[in-house]
Amino acid sequence: MIPFLIMAVVLWGVGAATHAPRRARWAMIGILYLAVILALTVLPEAHPMRQTLGGSLGEWLLLGGFAGVIMVYRFGLRALRSRVAPVMDSETDGSFRPAELDRYMRHILLREIGGPGQKKLKHAKVLVVGAGGLGAPILQYLAASGVGTIGVVDDDVVEASNLQRQVIHTDANLGVPKVFSAAEAMRAQNPFVEVRPYNRRFDESCVALIREYDLVLDGSDNFDTRYLVNALCVAEKTPLIAAAITQWEGQISTYNTAKNGPCYQCVFPERPAEGMVPTCAEAGVAAPLPGILGTMMAMEALKDITGAGQGLIGRLLIYDALYTETRVITVKKRADCPICGINSPG
Repeated sequence: MIPFLIMAVVLWGVGAATHAPRRARWAMIGILYLAVILALTVLPEAHPMRQTLGGSLGEWLLLGGFAGVIMVYRFGLRALRSRVAPVMDSETDGSFRPAELDRYMRHILLREIGGPGQKKLKHAKVLVVGAGGLGAPILQYLAASGVGTIGVVDDDVVEASNLQRQVIHTDANLGVPKVFSAAEAMRAQNPFVEVRPYNRRFDESCVALIREYDLVLDGSDNFDTRYLVNALCVAEKTPLIAAAITQWEGQISTYNTAKNGPCYQCVFPERPAEGMVPTCAEAGVAAPLPGILGTMMAMEALKDITGAGQGLIGRLLIYDALYTETRVITVKKRADCPICGINSPG
């Protein structure tokens, strides 16, 4: 096969020197390959030409088949990109640049997302409450996935004890407000998304923020904030994805009363008594656990935005990392819920 390779290189070099198109150069090499196949088919085995070419007819056909598979893949991918590009460019208010098409191609190839789904992600606005253990993977994957506008609310600063699990922050950002540390990492990861950091505590005035977003993800670490986020989301009819973790366990669900699902307070009617549920600072937490639950939250957000698959409305997923067990239980809307029930103020 060495003489063939030498001739193929020579043909390619001559074509390059004469500025022949790449297609013409590949065509010449293809003709050379067909000539080899013809020689191996027609000439007797003892012929000097066959001895010079080396290899059996089967080996040459296998080589050609392998090259053909590669060419078909390349042409197919090119055709897919050419078909996707006009779809992306059809709307002047949200067209994708070539660099974005390359970045999001793995999403576009997914039947459940495709070009239309990626455009929905680009136009989506998601608010994340908390830039800590859960917030870190949420923010990283929302940015990487191409969610167009991402807001993050947190009033804390990066501390050394955070770095064991809050992977969006670095040692160089100790003492920096978490929202600015996270925003820096997200912009470095994907310059095509807009990041809005809100260095403040989440309180009732944040209802104005919720009105600006399509979806809220709650990664806070205290019950007061969780119940408040839920109440404001119900009032504004904004879907909420919330999770919580402790030690080795976590739970996650999507709360959307507009789709007849329960709200957070339907599932957890009363907050635990003081001291009954220790915080991560008090009881500890396995480092990858918030990464697992936070990534699940980001996944559910992508599904909610694009309409892919089945979400967690009306279902509570419970994950036990210590024994690698996952179970899903059905949760229902409560008529007597003070937030979304029939007698609620809303």
